[in-house]
Amino acid sequence: MSLLNTKQIMEIIPHRQPFLLIDTVEELEPGVKAVARKCVTYNEPFFAGHFPAEPVMPGVLIIEALAQTGAVAILSKPENKGKIAFFGGISQAKFKRKVVPGDVLTLETEIIKAKGPIGVGSAKAYVDGKLAVSAELTFAVSDAEGSK
Repeated sequence: MSLLNTKQIMEIIPHRQPFLLIDTVEELEPGVKAVARKCVTYNEPFFAGHFPAEPVMPGVLIIEALAQTGAVAILSKPENKGKIAFFGGISQAKFKRKVVPGDVLTLETEIIKAKGPIGVGSAKAYVDGKLAVSAELTFAVSDAEGSK
């Protein structure tokens, strides 16, 4: 059983369909780490053009799913409730295998550095226990517009 379902995830991060790229959260240590899952289906809107003859999930969307996983971890801290985590940078991204319809992505993001509103997450995505994508993601936590 999942720790957080889609509705609960949407209470933490502002993403909505079709750009909410995580389905469930399986593990959560607020401010430290989150593990999420994404069930990749043929119904994803990006498969219509990437690529019709050989559907492959775009690598940048896997990175975004990892960032959303990290955002759940960092925004789950009580002092960050109602805030947004923005991308500050992506480094050392490596794409090791294709992600295709039918795959279940396991997304792990661990916060390895944090100072004030800026932090870095070590992010890895797996399919069937095999590494698909890894990267370091820099983020900046900010007040949400309209909450001022």
